[in-house]
Order: sequence, then structure tokens, then C-alpha cells
Amino acid sequence: MNNFTDIFNTYSWEDTSRSIYSKTADDVLKALSARRRSLEDFKALISPAAAPYLEQMAQISRQLTQERFGKVIQLYIPLYLSNECNNICTYCGFSYDNKLRRKTLSPMEIMQEVAVIRDMGYEHVLLVTGEAAQTVHVDYFRKVLRLIKPHFSQISMEVQPMDLDEYRELIGEGLHGVLVYQETYHRDDYKKHHPKGRKSNFEYRLETPDRLGQAGIHKMGLGVLIGLEDWRTDSFFTALHLSYLEKRYWQTRYSLSFPRLRPFSGGMEPKVAMSDRELVQLICAWRLFNQEVELSLSTRESPRFRNNILKLGITTMSAGSKTNPGGYAVEVESLEQFEISDERSAAEIAGVIKAQGYEPVWKDWDACLTS
Repeated sequence: MNNFTDIFNTYSWEDTSRSIYSKTADDVLKALSARRRSLEDFKALISPAAAPYLEQMAQISRQLTQERFGKVIQLYIPLYLSNECNNICTYCGFSYDNKLRRKTLSPMEIMQEVAVIRDMGYEHVLLVTGEAAQTVHVDYFRKVLRLIKPHFSQISMEVQPMDLDEYRELIGEGLHGVLVYQETYHRDDYKKHHPKGRKSNFEYRLETPDRLGQAGIHKMGLGVLIGLEDWRTDSFFTALHLSYLEKRYWQTRYSLSFPRLRPFSGGMEPKVAMSDRELVQLICAWRLFNQEVELSLSTRESPRFRNNILKLGITTMSAGSKTNPGGYAVEVESLEQFEISDERSAAEIAGVIKAQGYEPVWKDWDACLTS
């Protein structure tokens, strides 16, 4: 097997979906009692048959998370550098066909944003852009990393997929982690939602984690956009992908996110709605399946939901987020990528975490090991 595509192509979406939906209560009980859980066990835990066992799943998830990560929640914040984008994505406010004011931050504006973020207490920042190779390219990212590296312990990116040599170059400049979401593993629906731009290349995006692993990235984030397709089937393929990556690139750390489709300018209704209870089931299923992976929850979710899920498996949260370039300090009119739901400040979120007996961590816990 040269890369994950070779494994992926041996699976059928339809067969996988049927397998998940045919799982029984006995399959769920077997998964709950297993010492090490397989991909088949994961299918059972995300299946409709597992719904009556959510309380038991939540208790195990909480225990496993505390055993591995302790009672801490790492905090990070996104810094949107640009909303310029050459892709057409049906669900995104930055989509090329949306008529909006485009903005890419200058070095001076970036440092204004950095000053506000540092005042909040953040040591971990996630750089986010649209995909516009003529503006936000490797040279731009290199300059940004050099500019802000002295101010943060960890710098991660969620930008366009890049080539192997480009990742190696940016890692050399201090890039710590990369988040790259497949959006959906359903090949035909992927094409439907990404009809134009480089992002329309399903295979190139699918193979991005392989390039990251080969480049020696310290941390990699995976996930799908929940709502584009059946979340259970998409989650299985994410688990298949993660299992492959962990075996092949074992020195890399991994995280997962659970973004549910949120409104944006022009709005798109989810093809498949996911209830709060189902999201809890998915998060707990992931923890039972993999005790090492970090599980992250963004401000897309409501304050009430984020408060309640905090103890059940989540290890990383964003807080005080703005999803438009210049949102923290620069006075510009630029469209948000999506609407956030939890608008509480970083200090308020830290207070909520402490009130539940957990410790907010502003700095990645293994930074001393990688410096």
C-alpha cells in the first residue's frame, strides 16, 4: 500500500453504511466489554443500536479520558488571516461565488491581532485562510510564521492542502500542526459540494495526511463536516483513515474535530441532521475506540452543549473565536466563514472549565519535549 487511497478504494460506501446500520444490541455489548476495540466495534458504537447505551458509553469515555489526559482542557484560538478563496464550496461563506469584501491581513494587521490574542492568555494559535494560491501561498505563510513564532508556543494551520516539500519548508519555520478535513469521504457528494477550484480534487485532499506524515508534522487534525453526508458512514471512514495513519506515521500526534454544518451568508441546510444526543454518542464512541487521540470542540456548538460535553471525552476547545480576518483587533468589514454559537470570552470559558473541576491549559502540554 503506497498511501491511504489504496486502502480507501477497497471499501464501498454503500456496503459500509449497510454494515453500520445492521449492527445489533449484542454487537454493542460486545464492543462495550472489549479491552481493545476494533473498527467493527466502532461501527457498533456509532450505530443506531448503541443509542440506548449512551449513559454507559459516556461513563467509560469519561474514565478513559481522565486516565490518559487527566482533568485538563487545552485552549486554542483561530486567527483568520484571509477570506480570499478560489474554491466554490456550497457550504462555506468564503466560497468564490459569494459576493463579499475580501481581505488578507498585512504584517501590521497580523501583529494587531496577535496582541489581542496574547492578552487573552493564548499560547496556541490556529492560522486559518481560504484557498487562494495567488495571495495566501507558501511564501506568505513562511513570512507569517517568522513574524508570529516568537509570540506563541504552538502554531497550527488550517489552510489549503500543500505538496510534501512545502510542508517540509513550513515545518522548518516552526509549524507545529496541520488540520485538514476531508469534509466528506463520499466521493460523489464531495464533487457536488466542491465543483470548482483545487479543492475539487478529491484524491489530492485524501492523500494530504500522507504528505504531512512523510514531512514529519508533529500533530495532525482530521475530521468531516457533519451534515454533508451520513455522519455514521463518514465517521467510519475517518476511523479507517486514522487507524492507517497511526500505524504508518506513529510519531505524529492526532486530533479529531466534530464541526456540524452551521449557517453562513447564503445558508445551506444539512443533508443529514445530527442531534446533540447523536454528537455525544459519536464523541464517546471515538474515545472508546481510541484512547490516544485528542478530541476537539469549537465554538460552533452552543454554550449549554459545550458545558455538558466537557467531562465526557473532549480534550481541546476554542474560546472567544472570531471567524473573519481582522475579527479581534482590525476594524474591517469582512464576512465570517460561519456563525459561531458560543460567544463567551476566553476568560469565561476558563471559568466554566475550572467550575467543573478541570484545569484550562493555555499551552500545549508537551511543548517542552519538542522545543
